[in-house]
Amino acid sequence: MSESAPTAAVQEGEGRGAPTVRDAALDVMRRYGLTRIFGNPGSTEINFLTDLPADIEFVLGLHEGAVVGIATGYAIARGRPAFVNLHTAPGLGNAGNAIANARDARAPLVIVVGQQDRRQLAFEPFLTGRHLDRLAGEYPVWTNLPARPQDVPGAIARAYHEAQAAMGPALVVVPMGDWLEPADELAADSPLRASAPHSVSPHDVAELAELLAGARAPALVVGAEDSHEAWDGVVALAERLRCPVWQEPFIRRAGFPQDHELFAGHIGWRRQVMHDVLAEHDVVVAVGTNAFRLYLFDQPLRLVEAQTRVAVITADPAEAYRSPCELAIVAPVAETCRALAGLVPDRRAPERRTPAPQSFQRPAALAPPAAGEPLRPGHVLDALAERMREDSVIVEETPSSQPELYRRIRIRAPLGFVGTANGGLGFGLSGAIGLAMGLPKRPVIAVLGDGASIYSIQALWSAARYRVGVLLIVMANGGYSVMDALAREHGGQAPWPRFESVDISALARAFGCPAVRVETHEELGAALADALGRLPGADQPLVLEVTVGE
Repeated sequence: MSESAPTAAVQEGEGRGAPTVRDAALDVMRRYGLTRIFGNPGSTEINFLTDLPADIEFVLGLHEGAVVGIATGYAIARGRPAFVNLHTAPGLGNAGNAIANARDARAPLVIVVGQQDRRQLAFEPFLTGRHLDRLAGEYPVWTNLPARPQDVPGAIARAYHEAQAAMGPALVVVPMGDWLEPADELAADSPLRASAPHSVSPHDVAELAELLAGARAPALVVGAEDSHEAWDGVVALAERLRCPVWQEPFIRRAGFPQDHELFAGHIGWRRQVMHDVLAEHDVVVAVGTNAFRLYLFDQPLRLVEAQTRVAVITADPAEAYRSPCELAIVAPVAETCRALAGLVPDRRAPERRTPAPQSFQRPAALAPPAAGEPLRPGHVLDALAERMREDSVIVEETPSSQPELYRRIRIRAPLGFVGTANGGLGFGLSGAIGLAMGLPKRPVIAVLGDGASIYSIQALWSAARYRVGVLLIVMANGGYSVMDALAREHGGQAPWPRFESVDISALARAFGCPAVRVETHEELGAALADALGRLPGADQPLVLEVTVGE
């Protein structure tokens, strides 16, 4: 079943006489193309979910984190809100990190959370959720407990628009008795379609254009803007400036084609590394992100020299307002970059031509391991890079091998890379499944650590049940290698044990998902060639567990 864009078609009454709040809510869902429900059922949602009409599909996840992760991938793939149903406090609580990641990933979700019946909430019966509209903290972009049952359909409609506008999860709490109440045709509603056109004129970018025109050595640092229009705009600006383009650390999505001659690589997260890279430039513009994306406070060091001038281009006001910079333009990235490209001097012109910056140099492929030596993550990444299609979507959640993945795999198409946005593990596996559901014509390939995969391993059941063609490569080293390395760097030993006994392939098969275990270089090449040859269009998922050394 597929979902369509907003439509005016409605189906009132569902064959049961006078329309109920549930009937009206289902009509709203149809109107906005929310005909696929991602959820894990609970008793407080039974009035809503029982006997769903044939045009509404329920996609079952076996844990709420997996449910929201799958829905997040699906929403990112389609660029429109996905519908999630959660079970009062336990379901919303279990989904907490996934909701936080959806917000940071700019994934629009409509999340409907069940609640006990209004008629007995004062007694706090079993499964009452206390202040459910606040349980997810500030991560939802909008929350609502409708004032009366008849306002539920309108709240769902508004949640759609709020999620789409803010590109994040919007949450509606619905007490279980509300669904069976009579609908009210005079209740509050929302527009069928909402448009927020935002043109960018030369006047709007004149100050930044002047700043760039006077720059000796400008540079761009790109974030998570991954539409074709945004890529075209950033490329046009970078080519006019003839400047290097760096990708921000811990990338959520790639913001620039990584096979372009101006792509300079990924900035490391360490403050000294970032400082040294940016110190060569007198003007730095963060595009589609804040200035700048950070991690651990490893050194009390400025990120840029005092004389370096910093500007920000982003559609997200919060990103702009937390950036210490000289100028921030809060506007769509694609339109802003196109307008700038029309104003800044063309450094490719003969009279202005400047030397091209050094392009990012990828490492040579590793030689096959010698007899008795284990595969290394680089072998897996080299083999994948050699065989993957240009339009492949790489989903990354392999913390210890992340820097090497950045170096060895080129992202050449918009939405060609999706990573965990908030750093919490669990999205990689579940999000890849949702992306494959939403992008059936593109190969979707997850590269995961074994520790990361366990956080949402239940999602494999959903992939198998709904016949999702996704390739899940799990590099199994039997431990939390990135944490082990941080402990050593801190001057000590990690107190946590390794977990070599965990058999990812066996777990996958237990959830009904096909799995292949790979231990040699020859097996790796053959297994990848076979698996990638089936994508896209495969009618089942595959876990490729590759044992690797550290």
